[in-house]
Amino acid sequence: MILKPENREEWLKLRLNGIGGSDAGTVIGVNKYKTNVQLWEEKTGITVPEDISDKPAVNFGKHAEPHLRELFRLDYQKEYDLDYHEFYMYVNDSYPFIFATLDGELTDKGGKKGILEIKTVTIQNAMQWAEWEDKIPDTYYAQILHQLAATGWEFAILRAYIRYYKNGVLKVTMRKYTIERNDVQADIDYLIQRESAFWKDVTRKTRPALILLEI
Repeated sequence: MILKPENREEWLKLRLNGIGGSDAGTVIGVNKYKTNVQLWEEKTGITVPEDISDKPAVNFGKHAEPHLRELFRLDYQKEYDLDYHEFYMYVNDSYPFIFATLDGELTDKGGKKGILEIKTVTIQNAMQWAEWEDKIPDTYYAQILHQLAATGWEFAILRAYIRYYKNGVLKVTMRKYTIERNDVQADIDYLIQRESAFWKDVTRKTRPALILLEI
């Protein structure tokens, strides 16, 4: 099922009725910036989500995303067709509280449907580099799993635009990660289980136990 809000205000209201992709890492306790209890308070209306739209990193990502999406289209036009709908919300038919808004909707030349997720990141230290070492950072991986759960599609591609400084000079690298649904189905099932338990706590207004971030 697809919901089609016409503007950001409608989209934000609908987000309160379920779990979006950016919430997935928070639900399972891998978000460094928000706890599962804070998210529960937002979803139950106890608190209002912080407006982070004016933060520099968020603002940069917002303005860079259209260009990175078009660059992906140009780089991979022989492999994928790319569509984009700013406010579409793809909803899991069996778990209607699981939904996702996508940075891009891919179709490969064989007709398989996939997700494009775009990330802009500024690396400040070695610990942040380690999160990208031969893998996707946990919170982004959870988001991809959630998007696959919401859409039911076959694959996802994360395109990361990574900025870092070397000897005081800004450098940029691009990375591309492909996730096949068949390879991560067990992780998708696990995430659905955790998100179902979380949403039950929201609907019953039962405060969940705090999940501490692993150090």
